[in-house]
Amino acid sequence: MIAILILAILSAAVIYHDTHSFVVRRYDIDSDKVSRDYTFVLLSDLHGYVFGNNNDKLIDAVVAENPDAVLCAGDMFTAHRIKGEIRYQAGFYVLTELAAKFPVYMGNGNHEHKIKTFTNEFGNLFSRYRSGLQKAGVVVLENDSTNIEDANIRITGLDLKHDYFRKVVKLEMEKGYVDKLVGHSDKNAFQVLIAHNPQYFNEYASWGADLTVSGHVHGGIIRLPLLGGVISPAIALFPKYDGGKFVENGRTMILSRGLGTHSIHVRMFNPGEVDVIRVHKK
Repeated sequence: MIAILILAILSAAVIYHDTHSFVVRRYDIDSDKVSRDYTFVLLSDLHGYVFGNNNDKLIDAVVAENPDAVLCAGDMFTAHRIKGEIRYQAGFYVLTELAAKFPVYMGNGNHEHKIKTFTNEFGNLFSRYRSGLQKAGVVVLENDSTNIEDANIRITGLDLKHDYFRKVVKLEMEKGYVDKLVGHSDKNAFQVLIAHNPQYFNEYASWGADLTVSGHVHGGIIRLPLLGGVISPAIALFPKYDGGKFVENGRTMILSRGLGTHSIHVRMFNPGEVDVIRVHKK
């Protein structure tokens, strides 16, 4: 009983720590397409969490990296009402504060897409949220693209319909679906794709994404040695894509383990993270 009690206390301490802190992880990619070295910071899945006073710890961590740009892979809030309201303010503040210092490019996660799609339930909340971000200088990419001319980088934001986030049984993606949503990739530029759901990395790579940035999986909630993340939001055990760097046929995905939680408020051996991605000119 004493051993069980000690184990329970230690587990609770790890969970508390990992749900209230984050680490910075760094990744390097080489490319002969970029015209100069370029550094991104990737944020994902904040889900309304606050680190420090008004997220000053998170903002300071990004500023300390002095990136060329910030990428946001979505789910900065949770589309669940708490006391009658969607609490989007924490993520909104982080993005708008950073946009005063760096170019910020945001793609939707399934929670942004939910309030955008179900207007009978959420009204025009998404339109107001997006408008506020844009007024602050955030580039919101919903199945469209923008270019960073001086580095020969193109950034595309993929906004998948809600069915592609369903649980248990994965919806197979029809051939050419990404092209149908966002058009063709740019073969001559370093093509970045912001795509919240990493399950479809093969399709993103086939489309032509040199770098895909994703989130959604929260690192698998609990991480075990050798086995990795335990469960995904799709209720898949030991998901193939749980967090980190993945390479398929020369194409790279950086999958953020995210910063917050929702529904299951647990992180174990899996603190939140800020990702720094350095793209080096070959």
